[in-house]
Amino acid sequence: MLGSLTPSPPSRCPGLSFPGSPSCLTGAEDGMSQAPGAQPSPPSVYHERQRLELCAVHALNNVLQQQLFTQEAADEICKRLAPDSRLNPHRSLLGTGNYDVNVIMAALQGLGLAAVWWDRRRSLSQLALPQVLGLILNLPSPVSLGLLSLPLRRRHWVALRQVDGVYYNLDSKLRAPEALGDEDGVRTFLAAALAQGLCEVLLVVTKEVEEKGGWLRTD
Repeated sequence: MLGSLTPSPPSRCPGLSFPGSPSCLTGAEDGMSQAPGAQPSPPSVYHERQRLELCAVHALNNVLQQQLFTQEAADEICKRLAPDSRLNPHRSLLGTGNYDVNVIMAALQGLGLAAVWWDRRRSLSQLALPQVLGLILNLPSPVSLGLLSLPLRRRHWVALRQVDGVYYNLDSKLRAPEALGDEDGVRTFLAAALAQGLCEVLLVVTKEVEEKGGWLRTD
C-alpha cells in the first residue's frame, strides 16, 4: 500500500470499481425507492474540480471514481520518492501541487494497480479498452489570469473513465463531466489529443492485466 499514507475516506463510492464490476449509481442504491415501471436513475459520475495545481490528485480520484488521495498524501509520496532532496523534483517548489508522473505511478502502485504508457505509434484499434480501468492523459493547457489568457502552456493531467457503458472526460477544469460515448467515442477523443503531438497517455490497469499485456489487442 502507500506506507504511512492514509487515504481520505471514499466520498461516494465504497470500493474500487474495476472493469466488469458494478458502478456507483444514484437512486435505489442510495436508499431511494423507485416506483414500479420508473426509469432507472442516471449514473452518478464522480468529478473533482480544479484547485491550485492539484490536477494530478484530481485525475487520480476521478479515474478511481472516489476520493482516495489528497494533497497531503501526494506530498508524502514526493518525500518517499526523493527523501534526501531539499527541493523536491516531483512537485512545485511553491507547494501548490504540479506533481509529475512518478507521483501518479507510485500512487497507483500503492493500490495494487499499474500505469502503462501507451505507445503513440500504435493504432488505437489495438487498445483493449474493456481491460482498462481508466486513462490519464498529460496535455498542454493554456494559462489564464482571471479573464486574461496568457501566451503560456502548462502540463495538465486529465482522467477518462467509463461509467455504465459511457466514457467520460473528467478533466478537472470542466464544470461537469463530458460524455464521450462508447469505445468509438473515446478512441476519437484520444486520436484528436494525440494528433496535437504533445499528449501522453497512461493506461490504468490491474497488475494482472499489466503482466499479461491484456491492455493490447492481438487479433
